Amino acid sequence: MNQTPVYGKKTFKIKKPVIFIALALVLIIIVFLSAFSPFVTVPTGHTGVVTTFGRVEDYVLSEGFHLKSPLQEVVMMDNRTQKASIKMQAFSSDIQQVDITCTVNYSVNKEKAQHLYKNVGVNYYETVMEPRIEECAKSVFTQYTAEKLMEVRNSLSAQIKDLLEPEMEPYGILVGSIAIEDIDFTDAFTDAVEAKQVALQTKLKTETEQEELVIIAESTAEREKIAAQAQAEILKIEAQAEAEAVKLRSEAEAEANKLIAESLTEALISYMEANQWNGELPQIVGANSALPIIDVSENME
Repeated sequence: MNQTPVYGKKTFKIKKPVIFIALALVLIIIVFLSAFSPFVTVPTGHTGVVTTFGRVEDYVLSEGFHLKSPLQEVVMMDNRTQKASIKMQAFSSDIQQVDITCTVNYSVNKEKAQHLYKNVGVNYYETVMEPRIEECAKSVFTQYTAEKLMEVRNSLSAQIKDLLEPEMEPYGILVGSIAIEDIDFTDAFTDAVEAKQVALQTKLKTETEQEELVIIAESTAEREKIAAQAQAEILKIEAQAEAEAVKLRSEAEAEANKLIAESLTEALISYMEANQWNGELPQIVGANSALPIIDVSENME
């Protein structure tokens, strides 16, 4: 059987080496674009610091999409508020060991992000901030005794912040807030403080009871004093009333006698004597009598 040749058609066959070369070129282009991309996107809350062969440029990239030279790199500096907790040991002024947990909220000033990267780098927290936090905290704690630290705990954070802020400002690091999360003393000191508190409470209780007894005694004495004064006042008033009554009676009697004396006459006196005579003659009559009479009836019997 004869085969009829086909006219007007051509068959092309692609060789395998050509495919490999094309794929290699595409891969090279992807790698080149990834390594030397002519554009960059700065995320929200970041600042892009541009470097050319390691040299920091005098401008930064803000949030959004930007074109750049393929030979440049962009380092992202985070400007959002960040949080870090530090555990450290400090000593009070009376050499008591204190374990501290300190939490700091901070952020990087956008206008100084380039300066911070240029002079410190991306590890600025570990390089300059963490050591200064520890130093400032220890400096504040050494100003107080262990017992006083418990009393001023609420103000310790503010004191540490006052020391830390001026030192971070040149770097462009903004200190938001500082909180002392935990203060832990040694067991021996804690036991001693508890024993002292118990003794103080016992003392206060005893003093309170004694003060109550004193108040009761003073109150009783005051009541007795008031009662005695009242009784004395009553007696005084009664005595004054009695004296006044005696005085009034005396004055009344004197007045009556005066009136009587003024009203007496010789005729009235003779009349009263006559009314009061019982009819008996006196045994002896004085020499002034008109008729001396001597009663001799008893002698005659």
